[in-house]
Amino acid sequence: MRSLKQWIEPLEEASRLAEDLNVLLELAMEEEDEDSAAEALVQVAKLEKLVEQLDTRFLLSDPDDERGAVMEIHPGAGGTESADWAQMLLRMYTRYFEREGMKFQTLDLQAGEEAGIKTAVLEIDSPFAYGYLKSESGVHRLVRISPFDAQNRRHTSFASVFVYPLVEDDVEVEINTADLRVDTFRAQGAGGQHVNKTDSAVRITHLPTNTVVACQSERSQHRNRESAMTMLRAKLYQQILLARQKERDAIEAEKMENAWGSQIRSYVLQPYTKVKDHRTDHETGNATAVLDGELEGFTDAYLRWLGARSRDQKTGGA
Repeated sequence: MRSLKQWIEPLEEASRLAEDLNVLLELAMEEEDEDSAAEALVQVAKLEKLVEQLDTRFLLSDPDDERGAVMEIHPGAGGTESADWAQMLLRMYTRYFEREGMKFQTLDLQAGEEAGIKTAVLEIDSPFAYGYLKSESGVHRLVRISPFDAQNRRHTSFASVFVYPLVEDDVEVEINTADLRVDTFRAQGAGGQHVNKTDSAVRITHLPTNTVVACQSERSQHRNRESAMTMLRAKLYQQILLARQKERDAIEAEKMENAWGSQIRSYVLQPYTKVKDHRTDHETGNATAVLDGELEGFTDAYLRWLGARSRDQKTGGA
């Protein structure tokens, strides 16, 4: 079973590292072997990192946390500034996926009018991707000296990120084909150039909910349609989850106005550097590292904050 392997394999790896470490420490002490001592330090660092990862993973208690994820990035208020900021977020997340060894593919990517992107949709098909990435859903705010302002003034930009569980065949999401409108169109690349000369891109609209998805990453219309249906299932499943949560009165609105006052996280590059999450109060002054994909501190803080909030709700605390 896939979910069981996702827990057993890292525990077995931790056990192997601990055994190897014991052997190295014995050699280092009994034979005063400096090479073994140096290797032991390397093994200690590996074991510490793995234990930290397992500690964080135990915070992923929701049944959907072990799933892959679908991520959407959209610019908000701010025109070209926000389109560029959305592209910066796209880079940040792809760097994070690479750091964490997460497999991902771009399902849809539309270039902005002058710079940046209009939208990006990514599929992250790795264990626990949704559990780690659900912290990113919401509005992200950037403060910087604008590269598009000849007077070098400071600008504030917004972009929204939405993350859904990647739904596989183990979850029932009823989709009536009669409720779907399928449109095909010619795929476009960055800057407007044609990816190919056929109408291979696919847009699917779920008429009862007015949910729209699109995919143009493949040259094959059939494969784009399959990916678009995967995205649609993920979105509809997320709507089911939100409905259940609202019934329990245990959630806040996920989609806030994509502008001032609704941000979950702020990234300040001028006049000082700081990234702060407004839900958990976790912050760092190393904004460059965060924008280069160093998000572990924020995802860990969010999971701990979410766990504490859940306990408070169950016990009737504040």
